[in-house]
Amino acid sequence: MTGNLYLIPTPIAENALENSVTPGMRGILKTIEHFLAEDTRTARRFLSSLKIYGSIEELDFKVLNKDTSVKDMDALFAPLMNGKNMGVLSEAGCPGVADPGALAVEHAHRNGIKVVPLVGPSSILLALMASGLNGQHFAFHGYLPIDGAEAVQAIKLLEKESRAKNQTQIFIETPYRNNSMINNLLKVLSPETLLCIAVDVMGSQESVATRPVKAWKEQKPELPKLPAVFLFLA
Repeated sequence: MTGNLYLIPTPIAENALENSVTPGMRGILKTIEHFLAEDTRTARRFLSSLKIYGSIEELDFKVLNKDTSVKDMDALFAPLMNGKNMGVLSEAGCPGVADPGALAVEHAHRNGIKVVPLVGPSSILLALMASGLNGQHFAFHGYLPIDGAEAVQAIKLLEKESRAKNQTQIFIETPYRNNSMINNLLKVLSPETLLCIAVDVMGSQESVATRPVKAWKEQKPELPKLPAVFLFLA
């Protein structure tokens, strides 16, 4: 009999532990000794902060990141195949959502292992909830191209698709490129397109605002180097 694979969300901002971890999750985590994590150091630090284990050193951590391949999965899943429960820890947010944990989930389904997603924060969905944009029809695109010309072309295509389908377009950017993204969006998007900028969701500098592009141009924001989610609806 195999163990269960638990998908364990982690806080998406500093000092957000209390609002990110439910009592139910704490109870389940107490039963897990084997973990797959994108970064084992931050995973250990997160679990240690919960103060539910006698010793973090007794837990087993293996790396699951963008460099992990399908051929690695059998070895990583050895505890599961021996009947032990295992947890997947995202670096921040929900495993499998814009996250390499999807590889473990896919492997679990192929091998008949029960997958149990636990409740936790996703900056993508929290930003969508707070945006006021279309939550019935939306698409997440990860990161847009870095090259300026390619980024402009991608924004044009996404706006065209948003207008045709009444679809909210969602994407993220590396924090140090936030303001470059703002410049591209304000340069390309139509004046009436609604643009939401969600910064440091669940953090101490949280800010979520939705305005027409023409309004953003009148008072152009200067974003801090913090995680941000960008959403627009044409």
